Amino acid sequence: MNTKDGSTSDDMIDLISTGQYDGVSASGNASVRLMKRGDVAPVNTDLIPNYADVAQGLKNQDYNSLDGQAYGVPHGRGPNLLMWRTDSVTPAPTSWSVIWNKNTPYKKKISIYDDSIFIADAAVYLKATKPDLGIDNPYQLNDKQFKAAVDLLKGLKPNVGEWWADYAKQIQSYANKDVVVGTTWPYMENILVGDKKPVKAIKPKEGTTGWSDTWMIYSKAAHPNCMYLWMNYIDSPQAQAKVAEWFGEAPANLKACPLTTDKNFCTKLHASDESWWKNIYYWTTPTADCGGKGGTCKTQQDWVNAWTEIRG
Repeated sequence: MNTKDGSTSDDMIDLISTGQYDGVSASGNASVRLMKRGDVAPVNTDLIPNYADVAQGLKNQDYNSLDGQAYGVPHGRGPNLLMWRTDSVTPAPTSWSVIWNKNTPYKKKISIYDDSIFIADAAVYLKATKPDLGIDNPYQLNDKQFKAAVDLLKGLKPNVGEWWADYAKQIQSYANKDVVVGTTWPYMENILVGDKKPVKAIKPKEGTTGWSDTWMIYSKAAHPNCMYLWMNYIDSPQAQAKVAEWFGEAPANLKACPLTTDKNFCTKLHASDESWWKNIYYWTTPTADCGGKGGTCKTQQDWVNAWTEIRG
C-alpha cells in the first residue's frame, strides 16, 4: 500500500488531485469541495458491510453526502477543545471567552489553529454571545455575520502566541509553557496527559467546532476494488478501536467500544451520546448558497482571503 500524509485539508485536496491515490481521508472543509468538483465518486454502501454499523448521527450529512447519496464512509468524529495548563490558568475556564477577551491575562500565551476554518470558531462564540446577529450555521455567514467574526479575530491577533497547524509543535509549546491556553484536538490532550503535563481540555459552554472525517474514493481510481476493501476494513470494529484510541476520536462504529484498551474510552469520548454532539458544528465548506439553504453567504475563497488579511 502506498500512503501519503497530509497536514491540512488543502494538502488532502492537492494530493488526491494528482491522480496518484485511490482514496483520501477528508475533513468536512475538504470533502464538500471534493464532491462538488467531481474529484470523488459516490459509493455503493451495499459493498461496505460495516457501514451498516456506523452511528446514525454520522450518516447522510452535508459533509459526506450529496443529494442524498453517500460519498464515503465516516471513520470517526471529534471536537475542537479548549485546553489550558492548570498551573497557569485560574480559575478553570468554562467559556471560550478566555481566548476572546481582548484584555486577557494570557497575552502571547494563546495557541490558535492556523486555518481559515477557524473563522467558524469565532462565529460559534458570536452565535452564543451576540444572538442579534442571527447566526445559525457558523460555516454559512452573511456579510454582517462574517464581518463580526473577522473583527473578533482581528482583536484576538495581538494576543496570540502561536498559530498552530502541526500538532507535534503544539504539544511541545504546551510542554514548554510557551503557550498556556488555546484550541486543540483530543490527540494532543492525550499525549500531554500521558506525559504527566498539567493540562485539561473541555467543550466550553458555547459549544464548539469539530470534525468527522470521511474516507472517499477518487473518481478515477485505478484500483477501486482495493479502496472499497479499505473502506470496509477501516469501518470494522477492530480497526475503529485502534484508530479511535490512537487519535482520540469517538469511533464511527460503536461495535469498536468493547475492543478499546481503555474500557471507558467510548464513555469518555461520548461515542454513543448524540445529545453531547448537538452543539458541535462539524467542519464543512462555506458556500455562496449558504449550504443549499438559500440566501447569500461568504464563499470558501472569501474565508481564505479574510484569513490572509487576519494573519497578515
